Amino acid sequence: MFEKGLVIGKFYPPHRGHKYLIDTALAACEEVTVIVCYKKTETVPGELRASWIKKIHPTAHVILIDDSSELDDDDSKGWADYTKEILGYTPDAVFTSEAYGDSYASFLGCVHVLVDKKRVAFPVSGTLVRSDPMKSMQFLEPCVRSYFVKRICVLGAESTGTTTLARALAEHYRTVWVPEYGRFFSEGKLSLGSEVEWRTEEFVSIAKAQKQFEEGLAESANGVVICDTDAFATSVWHERYMGKMADAVEYVADSSPHDLYILTGDEIPFEQDGTRDGEHIRHDMHKRFVDKLNETKRSFITVCGSHQERLGKAIAAIDVLRLNKQSC
Repeated sequence: MFEKGLVIGKFYPPHRGHKYLIDTALAACEEVTVIVCYKKTETVPGELRASWIKKIHPTAHVILIDDSSELDDDDSKGWADYTKEILGYTPDAVFTSEAYGDSYASFLGCVHVLVDKKRVAFPVSGTLVRSDPMKSMQFLEPCVRSYFVKRICVLGAESTGTTTLARALAEHYRTVWVPEYGRFFSEGKLSLGSEVEWRTEEFVSIAKAQKQFEEGLAESANGVVICDTDAFATSVWHERYMGKMADAVEYVADSSPHDLYILTGDEIPFEQDGTRDGEHIRHDMHKRFVDKLNETKRSFITVCGSHQERLGKAIAAIDVLRLNKQSC
């Protein structure tokens, strides 16, 4: 049993091979420090990678360092000196899955524990994940997987079949769907009667709750998460009820764009469910969604026709998105 253990790497991004490595260190040491190295040019932010390591390994001490120094990756002595400077002490053991481990540990003056160098337990690498995240989902922890899943938002004017389509898409892909939080909120307010007044602060709360709702469910997604509306749609509804857009709501919307928006057509009959009040402006709302999607340069398609026609067109567009390799 070692007193102080060390694991160092880019974790770009963290995968289950990294988890196995850190778990091995935690089982063999009284305390473990994980150093996460990052460069500002990398596509997955270092702060995010460090936060994932903390969430996956809450008992480990995580340090994030900017790897913009002039040290070469194969400069074991330079990295050993830099490591001791960061830690303020010499660890008892360093755990790696890499060939450099022996030399690095020697310069550190500690034991090297080599863990699954041939990647037998988990045949994965950060390079493989970045090159094709969709094919590597089984090697990612939920919090990391949620970052890479494709996010689809179904939106539209009142009574245009958004929820029906969202449910059907989730069933088709055997994945999660995110219900519309704003609907629950507005139904709760209707108990006040017909004289319901809205405030911008309520739309901000709805937008944030919708985003949080989505983040929670995305961790269970099967490669794609289907959202019945999002914060962007909330910003359009704010304009409908308050007469203007709101920077605070748009800020939330801009922080969480989706990979594809599916806008449901307004050609189907309007159905009153006891809560809807926008039949007379449904076409105008549909047009406003089109205008705002174009204005903000969001990727979207419009689906019309029967339920099966809509579903088929949506699936075709999502499949193209899922099969298109997008390295990160």
